[in-house]
Amino acid sequence: ETRRLQDAQTDPEECSASEEVPSEAEPTNTAESRTLPQISLLRNSTSRFNLWQDLPEIRSSGVLNILQPDEIKLQEAMFELVTSEASYYKSLNLLVSHFMENERLKKILHPSEAHILFSNVLDVMAVSERFLLDLEQRVEENIVISDVCDIVYQHTVNHFSVYVTYVSNQTYQERAYKQLLQDKTAFREVISQLEMDPKCKGLPFSSFLILPFQRITRLKLLVQNILKKVEEKSEKETTALEAHKELETVVKACNEGVRKMSRTEQMISIQKKLEFKIKSVPIISHSRWLLKQGELQQMNGPKTSRTLRTKKLFREIYLFLFNDLLVLCRQIPGDKYQVFDSAPRGLLRVEELEDQGQSLANVFILRLLENTDDREVSYMLKASSQSEMKRWMISLAPNRRTKFVSFTSRLLDCPQVQCVHPYVAQQPDELSLELADVLNILDKTDDGWIFGERLHDQERGWFPSSMGEEILNPKIRSQNLKECFRVHKSDDSQRRKLGSRNRQ
Repeated sequence: ETRRLQDAQTDPEECSASEEVPSEAEPTNTAESRTLPQISLLRNSTSRFNLWQDLPEIRSSGVLNILQPDEIKLQEAMFELVTSEASYYKSLNLLVSHFMENERLKKILHPSEAHILFSNVLDVMAVSERFLLDLEQRVEENIVISDVCDIVYQHTVNHFSVYVTYVSNQTYQERAYKQLLQDKTAFREVISQLEMDPKCKGLPFSSFLILPFQRITRLKLLVQNILKKVEEKSEKETTALEAHKELETVVKACNEGVRKMSRTEQMISIQKKLEFKIKSVPIISHSRWLLKQGELQQMNGPKTSRTLRTKKLFREIYLFLFNDLLVLCRQIPGDKYQVFDSAPRGLLRVEELEDQGQSLANVFILRLLENTDDREVSYMLKASSQSEMKRWMISLAPNRRTKFVSFTSRLLDCPQVQCVHPYVAQQPDELSLELADVLNILDKTDDGWIFGERLHDQERGWFPSSMGEEILNPKIRSQNLKECFRVHKSDDSQRRKLGSRNRQ
């Protein structure tokens, strides 16, 4: 909302408060944070205070008259991390006491079903409790919080591996839950009754199961929020950068754990559908996964021939694009695909055809520098829309220059969009969005799709343009980029050292 107000200002010189604009990494005061317990976090869960400066102890101390506004903002950011952990722990406790330990549910579930459904949630809760106790002790040491990122760092390094175990089980957890709802009427009835309890505040059982995954992601954002407010080149900045780096490692391990489970099953399924007209290529590999699949039209004759109709000029072709391999097929009866060519992904080049008339609209050239016969071949392919063509071109050759910014450079200013509607990715090349995420626009199409890079984690993908609003104020865009570079500067220096070592 602050960003919208500043975007609407006609005089850009008035936008002097751009530093205060919440970006994707700055959690806002939602209904959750308004009900967070404060100070005695484990003992006093009914406190009505949601800001550090609203606490009676703080107000009566006179410290607010001594601290600078930026120092107060830093206190609030650290305080939010602590209070949100208390809220999270309370919800985890509800998952265990209200659902997992329910006697009726225990009788319905086989021990193996209960294990898949609840995984190592007891370990996760124990880690959260220990973490919260250390945070609470720090808050109670002094009315001005000295730091929390050192505690985050210690616990992430020593204890947060339990999150990777829990999150990696997510694929099996979701499947088991759906199966139990379908097969066991008694399970369905008990869960429904438990969900209706006022303690759950109208939230479904599934929303409690995904709490650990949401928490580890949010912790990273909360540390980013602190990082934006600490003094540059200070000890607190160093600690925050270290905590952020360790959290990012855990988040990536969680994401990789989830992907690995589903990817293996997907690769087995694809392998069964392929029949090779050429020399067989082994599809299943631990380091291979599907990036994109779908049907395109292949040009089947000279493009100068004006007598051929469009439907004769093109014939169907089906592509399976993996992270390291492209397989070209034709669909055959029985939901099977006959492979007629393939090439390593690194040896693919694409070229867009422009102003070629209606029959050749959304057509691009795909070149295989070395195909299955060790020779260079080209295919002229037609997509059903401009967005589909661009999505294929970027997936096939990810390092080519995009419309707004090249992948190898970081411009000081480029178009940005802020997510105003959450979005769940439907295809492997799409990006799921959370409310208030900020993204650089790398490319966009006339039919309503944007290819973007999220600032807080550099994840890239496509999403509908209706999910976001373009950030018009250049000062806000500049501030968002500045914060992004600051958060990731330790990663960049590591990359530069690695690049230098590789060149040597």
